[in-house]
Amino acid sequence: MIAFEVKDMTCGHCVSAITQAVKAVDAGAVVQIDLASHRVAITATAAAVATLREAIREAGYTPVDC
Repeated sequence: MIAFEVKDMTCGHCVSAITQAVKAVDAGAVVQIDLASHRVAITATAAAVATLREAIREAGYTPVDC
């Protein structure tokens, strides 16, 4: 499991945007998001950590490794 803290994730739209960004680079990934703690946990099937991090950045957010 890969985990990021995304402090600038503040609402349901953010959750959807991040989920879509991750799924765009790894369609089989399982994405679990806890909005209250700003934590994004990803069980990747194909994408590397750097690819997932960059996808979240390109969606407009700032992921920090947990």
